[in-house]
Amino acid sequence: MTTNGIPRIDRIQPDAGIPGGDVTILGSGFVPRPNTRPRVRFGETDATLLLSAETHLIARVPDGAVGGIVRVETSRAESQPFAFHLGVQIADNLHPVTNPAVDVEGNIYVTYTGQRGQKVPVSLYKITPNYAVKPFVTELMNPTGLALDREGYLYVSCRNDGTIHRVSPDGRSQLWIEGMGTATGIAFDTIGNLFVGDRSGTIFKINPSREIFVFATLEPSVAAYHLAFSPTGELFVTGPTTSSFDRVLRINQKGEISTFYRGLGRPQGLAFDRKGNLYVAASLEGRRGIVRITPDARPEIVIGGSGLVGLALLPGHRAILATTGALFSLDWDVEGLPLPR
Repeated sequence: MTTNGIPRIDRIQPDAGIPGGDVTILGSGFVPRPNTRPRVRFGETDATLLLSAETHLIARVPDGAVGGIVRVETSRAESQPFAFHLGVQIADNLHPVTNPAVDVEGNIYVTYTGQRGQKVPVSLYKITPNYAVKPFVTELMNPTGLALDREGYLYVSCRNDGTIHRVSPDGRSQLWIEGMGTATGIAFDTIGNLFVGDRSGTIFKINPSREIFVFATLEPSVAAYHLAFSPTGELFVTGPTTSSFDRVLRINQKGEISTFYRGLGRPQGLAFDRKGNLYVAASLEGRRGIVRITPDARPEIVIGGSGLVGLALLPGHRAILATTGALFSLDWDVEGLPLPR
């Protein structure tokens, strides 16, 4: 279809991203003359162009971009603006290694994990609904996984010594359980059992009376296990291995393990939406971002972003995205599961 020399954007895939993420812009009229390259802007900020062709471009979301509009400009004309969901940085100088946690009041909890055995000045931060970043807990070493119970208490796994700590809403921490090996990902089921991933190969189940059971035994992970419950009550687990073609595992309520999907690179934090779609911070076909996997195991990158390690999907069509050093807020058309209350 001719565009009379005017570039036209038909679709951007994925249609959401954070700075550093790669997206493909599909349309026409992007190269009006041989050996020319268009200009791609996110808001008023120029993007790095990785590939340029007549009907598609690959661009990297630039640092400092604001606003949710993308334009393509050639030597002849500029395209009509096209909507894009752009994540906004709300905190930096952090060190999360999996999902942040969000309470019913909209406070966000995130770790500064540090290296194994490293004692950092602040181990947990609390980010208020207006994005004020406040130190929350100082004495934990290598905090890793986070999960909130229905009373608003935050549970924290510490991979350095295999402990789980319980933190009150006002920031008072106490040892809740120990002996969890290299404790990493944690998640509550609907009746208050806490599940803990020991990356050496065990998923523990701890009931509200603090009795400990071995729920499942998996292949060890070189980094961490990440856990999330589906709306139907099955436990989903990721755990990077030395393979670049890793699995998402599904464990039913009897502890029986099956492979839900295979084909992700370094899968980490994961979360479900209301429709039962699974979202994983991972690489798919060499591109990093958030991968959505439908209930029938069809994958697609839906958020572009390098360094993503986890996410929280909120009921109000918003996502909190964690990279290795920062948090981003993304207004999005995906509705998360209800928060614990």
